Amino acid sequence: MAERRLPEDPSSSRTTLESKPSYDTQLKQAYQTYAKVLGLGCLAVIIMIFAIFSIYWGSLEVIPARNIQGWLIDFDGGSIGQIVTQGLTSSPNPASKITWNILPPSQFSSLDAVRHEVYDEKTFVALTINPGASSRLQASLSSPNATYNGSEAISIFASEARSENAFRSLIRPSIQASLDPLLTMAAARMAKEAASNPNLMNLLTTSPQTLTLPVWYQLININPFDQTLATAVTFVGLIYQVILAFFVVNMALGARQASGLERLLPMRKLVMLRLGSSFLAYLIISLFYCLLSLAFQLKLHKTFGSAGFLVFWMLNFVGILALGLALESMMTLLTIKFVAFFMLIWIIGNVSVVAFPLELMPVVYRYGYAAPFYNLTKAMRTILFDTKNEVGYHFGILFVWVAISCITLPIFMILTRKRDGSQAKTQEQNQVRNQDSNPEPQWLENEKLKEPQSV
Repeated sequence: MAERRLPEDPSSSRTTLESKPSYDTQLKQAYQTYAKVLGLGCLAVIIMIFAIFSIYWGSLEVIPARNIQGWLIDFDGGSIGQIVTQGLTSSPNPASKITWNILPPSQFSSLDAVRHEVYDEKTFVALTINPGASSRLQASLSSPNATYNGSEAISIFASEARSENAFRSLIRPSIQASLDPLLTMAAARMAKEAASNPNLMNLLTTSPQTLTLPVWYQLININPFDQTLATAVTFVGLIYQVILAFFVVNMALGARQASGLERLLPMRKLVMLRLGSSFLAYLIISLFYCLLSLAFQLKLHKTFGSAGFLVFWMLNFVGILALGLALESMMTLLTIKFVAFFMLIWIIGNVSVVAFPLELMPVVYRYGYAAPFYNLTKAMRTILFDTKNEVGYHFGILFVWVAISCITLPIFMILTRKRDGSQAKTQEQNQVRNQDSNPEPQWLENEKLKEPQSV
């Protein structure tokens, strides 16, 4: 049986040959596309360097943005009190970052009351001229006392654990810059006056410290930052939590796509799956994150005793949940291609508000009071160092972030499905339109009609 072959249209063969690009042309187009995509990506990264990284750089540019407000309380009322008060307030050292505000001693029942106010974070630093400081010095000058200690004259209260960076780089250097030269000059003046003291030889023999160091101070650190490992969980570890959450979000997405649940489940069940699996995954991951700290001997019992580990675990669980669910929601809206840009904003925006106290930073960083990192690190400092206990408040802020993500996730999922459905419909219409605009040539239809049936 012979079949009739359709004649070829010369023009169509020529068009096919001419329209088919060569390998070199395809390679050239591929290189151009590669360079364009990579170039635009690098441009986006450069823009983010100036737009996002500058948030962190700006948080450290001017520290402190305003002087630390310190308290000066004269319980002595004698010559030492006058020397210190006038020296610190009338001609302050420009190197000092502390502005001393004089408070009446009647406002405090004792030195312990001042200490409690510093613990309660009413002020960063408080200086007290202690009761009887001048009379003890005069008594030792008149009747040499071998046990005289000039450092008992002044007490300075501060909390390192509130902010170790502020304590080490601002508070302690400012105290040394202000008081050391002031008290050294006072000692030289007192030694000159004591030269005419009839008890001078006895004084030099029995109590030389009364002349060499008549007035000094004690810096009382009420909450020492005495665990170096704490830096891992109060600062750097918070960044690691975001990275861990990003891994979980990506793995959950891959699991839904590989299993087909992304398209098989109705919206309500898919939302429940995504939230439920996130809660469970972060509960387990946060446990092992805390066990790592425990394995490296991080002490968690100072404030809550034996319950310290449980509080620490729950804090990290709620913290990584707040950080991770935000990524989960934004992944839905931005897709896997662009969620990394949000993650960078999420990290930089959070880490910028934990290096120094917000009270010492520019006003624009006051958003940090609501940031997850800030509330995590404040609560962790209470667990580790027994700072002011506002753990419940910080838990509440983190729960608000969790609630926001639980609300926005289904909203973003609905918007995304509508967007994808609209795009699919538009694509289908374009395909139909292309078919209508490119029908089969008339000569091909005629030849098909003339073709005889097989016998």
